[in-house]
Amino acid sequence: MDRDVLTVSGVRDRLGKALFSRVAGPDGPANRARIHNTPGPRWFGADRPIRVVHGDASMFIGGLRALLLQSLHPLAMAAVAAHSGYRGDPWGRLQRTSTFLAVTTFGTADDARSAVERVRAIHEQVKGMTAEGEHYQASDPHLLEWVHITETDSFLRAHERFGARPLASTDYDAYVADTAKVATALGVPDPPRTRSDLEARLAAYRPELRATPECRATARFLLVHPPLPLAARPAYALLAANAVTSLPEWARRLLGLPRVPVLDDLAIPLTGHVLTRAIRWSMSPPPSADAR
Repeated sequence: MDRDVLTVSGVRDRLGKALFSRVAGPDGPANRARIHNTPGPRWFGADRPIRVVHGDASMFIGGLRALLLQSLHPLAMAAVAAHSGYRGDPWGRLQRTSTFLAVTTFGTADDARSAVERVRAIHEQVKGMTAEGEHYQASDPHLLEWVHITETDSFLRAHERFGARPLASTDYDAYVADTAKVATALGVPDPPRTRSDLEARLAAYRPELRATPECRATARFLLVHPPLPLAARPAYALLAANAVTSLPEWARRLLGLPRVPVLDDLAIPLTGHVLTRAIRWSMSPPPSADAR
């Protein structure tokens, strides 16, 4: 029995380390220790909904959904395509984003403010013009709000569907209010603070959205040609399928992603539950010897 437990524990440890390395990068263990172990006041207490949502494996699906939604704004997509290096260094971009989310959610208030200041300084340098002659700047509050609301909506919906312990509706309102604190610090003047307000803001952006060539190229990169070894692609394909099925119908139409009712409503969400449970299991600490 002990040998079996050790074998299972070894599998859990190897898989968890591989996932964490991809998401957090080579400095992940040191960053995690600093974020969680440094004493001092935090922006969010241990009981806040943002900690529940951002600490759950459903973020893997929510993050991919957010990227697909964000790509539909031509100015935001132009900035990403020209300046983010997502094709040349996709894992680096993911690692920087995940570290920012971890610091602002779980880190000290001082570290959270420093992380925000670094991002704001980068945004000030990101500016240019689209192929159609439209100017963009990453520090534009309107574009910042688009990125914020797509992330908040995606993380919320992924957690609602796949979270280990979905929240009450009032707690999801509180989650939106929590994320507003970070958005305000980043330069969004009046971010939504309830779920209904969040949905109204998303709807208000609809006339601005379209599938540009850069948007379609990003979707192909994320969904068809991900930068992954062949062995990891089947699991990633299921994760991507769950991100797609959770998109609103209008976004799927713009992206040219058809709906297949039986698969979308039954089969694919089932795989999402299996995947998130597997990720959760692999990244959680093994039971102690006393517990066994």
